Amino acid sequence: MKHYNVAVIGATGMVGQRFVSLLENHPWFEVTVLAASPRSAGKTYEAAVGTRWAMTTPMPEKTKNIIVMDAVADAEKIAGMVDFAFCAVDMPKAEIRALEERYAKLECPIISNNSAHRHSKDVPMIVPEINAEHAEVIHAQRKRLGTKRGFIAVKSNCSLQSYVPALHPLMQFGITNVLACTYQAISGAGKTFETWPEMVDNLIPFIGGEEEKSEIEPLKLWGHVENGEIVDATGPNITTQCLRVPVSDGHTAAVFVSFENKPSIEEIKKLWAEFSGPAQQLELPSAPKQFLHYFEEDNRPQAKLDRNLENGMAVSIGRLREDKQYDYKFVCLSHNTLRGAAGGGVLMAELLAKQGYLD
Repeated sequence: MKHYNVAVIGATGMVGQRFVSLLENHPWFEVTVLAASPRSAGKTYEAAVGTRWAMTTPMPEKTKNIIVMDAVADAEKIAGMVDFAFCAVDMPKAEIRALEERYAKLECPIISNNSAHRHSKDVPMIVPEINAEHAEVIHAQRKRLGTKRGFIAVKSNCSLQSYVPALHPLMQFGITNVLACTYQAISGAGKTFETWPEMVDNLIPFIGGEEEKSEIEPLKLWGHVENGEIVDATGPNITTQCLRVPVSDGHTAAVFVSFENKPSIEEIKKLWAEFSGPAQQLELPSAPKQFLHYFEEDNRPQAKLDRNLENGMAVSIGRLREDKQYDYKFVCLSHNTLRGAAGGGVLMAELLAKQGYLD
């Protein structure tokens, strides 16, 4: 496989740090450029991050002394130095949109963790096991942008990764209604217990914009490409509640689901156990060997025990049982900054590399 030089834009934030640590020994991708805001520019990465390194593993030695560049002012220079870039910036949406389009037009493909382009009709939002074929919309996007190589591809919201993968193999039974209550870790807000002590022994029943994303974005994942744009699926009907809970990492979802043709519990468990997608078939470096893991124990999955399953890239499921109002209910868990954020971005980049979009 080809070797790619990569930039991480927004490298000093929590998701940027996760990209940097994940890519430390990547077989295809090497971090050669780090970019952030003007206040970090000109400093070594180690000095720019300072005491804010939030990963449990140490900062990679080879990135410590990279001089951080200005993501906006140095865009032209950065685009000329790398094959593509991961983007995880903390800026207003309109500014992110403009920044990502600028890089794309400078012929630097952008793999984005941001929400700014999730609703752009010709920007694919890919979970490699679910909708790898949406990458074909990149041809139309390049036409619109007037680029040969440049494009933007985005990752879906981190909360989706906990329950959409479990629903996906069951779509064949005609899912009609879904209720998902997500219990989301503080790292999803870019925080730790040190930086957000108010979250200790606390629960906040609101996360701005999260419920809208959780209800709408799955329909894009389950949509199809037609005439150069992604047409959202018309169903199932999804309603959500999103709560912030005192957990460091790992988003849990309590899911209730109804079907047109109700499958048996045995059928559901079999589909989960056997499910794999292009990420597994192509043996992408970051792909979990088994994407969906079902636990028979009543008290699983648990964030502390199960979030790091398969390097944090698998989804854990448990407590599948019949429900009085819906057909079934179950609980899911995924690691929000690995599968849900940076890890999902790296996996998507691996897929796009394998499909030839990064050449």
